[in-house]
Amino acid sequence: MISTVTATTTTTITTTTVQTCSIIAVSTLILFLALKEILGSEETTNHRIRSFVSESNIVIIPLLIVFATIVAYKVITIL
Repeated sequence: MISTVTATTTTTITTTTVQTCSIIAVSTLILFLALKEILGSEETTNHRIRSFVSESNIVIIPLLIVFATIVAYKVITIL
């Protein structure tokens, strides 16, 4: 009986943690995409902005991979 309750509790905690991390990852992706788009118009005026826009792909690409994984997981769990 105790092992069943413990396994169920562990699964619930893990699912909640994964959902929280997913929300954080997607929110960060949206933030970086918005910043890149907004600051892209000011690229020619400031060197720091230009370097941020060009180097932001270092953060965006892994977050896109995480987003694709989240979407694939959600599709698989629905089917």
